Amino acid sequence: MSFKQRLSELDPELIALRRDLHAHPELGFKEFRTQAKVLGGLEALQIPARAMADTGVLGLLQGSRPGRTILLRADMDALPVHEENDLPYRSTTDGVMHACGHDGHTAMLLAAAKVLAEHRDRIAGSIKFVFQPNEEDAGAGRMVAEGVPEDPAVDAAFGLHLWNSLPTGTIDLKPGPIMAASHYFTLTIRGRGGHAGFAHQSIDPILTAAQVIQAVQAIQTREVDALDPAVIMFTALRAGSNNTIVPETVTLGGSIRFLYEGGDEIRNRFERIVEHTCKAHRADYELTFAVGNDLLANDENITRLARESAAAVLGDSHSVTAMVKTMAGEDFAAFADAVPAAFAFVGARDPAGEIPYPHHHPRFTFDEKALLIGAELYVRTALGFLGCGE
Repeated sequence: MSFKQRLSELDPELIALRRDLHAHPELGFKEFRTQAKVLGGLEALQIPARAMADTGVLGLLQGSRPGRTILLRADMDALPVHEENDLPYRSTTDGVMHACGHDGHTAMLLAAAKVLAEHRDRIAGSIKFVFQPNEEDAGAGRMVAEGVPEDPAVDAAFGLHLWNSLPTGTIDLKPGPIMAASHYFTLTIRGRGGHAGFAHQSIDPILTAAQVIQAVQAIQTREVDALDPAVIMFTALRAGSNNTIVPETVTLGGSIRFLYEGGDEIRNRFERIVEHTCKAHRADYELTFAVGNDLLANDENITRLARESAAAVLGDSHSVTAMVKTMAGEDFAAFADAVPAAFAFVGARDPAGEIPYPHHHPRFTFDEKALLIGAELYVRTALGFLGCGE
């Protein structure tokens, strides 16, 4: 029986699991029910598994012969979004929703694990099944720090994302940078408070903040090559309590994103402008950065193998595209920093249906026909890397 036929038999089970996970979403590092589901599923397949990174899961399928090791990853966390879909399996938790497809990723990888476990006698090498918590806030780094790439050492990693910008029946993979690095900043500008009628006796942090917001935009247009994508966004501003009072401080928050190798220097340019703008206005500042995730760049060789697997899944190489590059971040980058890796976008928009709502929207959903495609892509990529044909 072919992989496609076997997965087709599992389709009702795959959809039921996805819907169960969708109805019971859990935020990052709170995926206790999901973790128990995954551990139970792997145990039933006789795949040794253990909890790690608080609510994550690592399973290890060892083949009948020695060989290389590939890591397959799915993320499990939901978002703090209140679902507005009228579905029989809508979220049962107020204010929490699977609005990004992670419920589908977890279900697909468990289905893939079932098919791969049924072929363990023909596998040379090992497959690590990584069910990762808290993708929305860089949980992959925790799993790397706790040793996921070791014992046995991982030779390659593969991950995927259901993608509503692409129609069902397509898969997108390309080498090089595909998802942006995201660095989050918090900037506090400190002036001198006072009466709004005597502005000359104060140092206005709001005016200083406005100048900073304007000035740093020049980094994108004057200090970064126009062919290198970079975005500086201010997304939060907190200041003041009264219409007659000049506040002491303003706190700004936002992100710096870049989609090219070596974009870290933007942080230095950002602080240079902040420092000199504040000095010009006689204000002080405090600036901190936190890395949300690094640049995600696909390895050329692993990408080539995954594209071959994608063509086999779809039965048509023309449906395997190389178009998607996005300023959104993806913490699979932590695995790609550790080992050669590839990350795919699996089309999940029903071509005959309505235009879907975007990821992270309260009415987000996806075409469940994409689940079989993603599950088979996991299977074929793993066996292709380990040198095991169908």
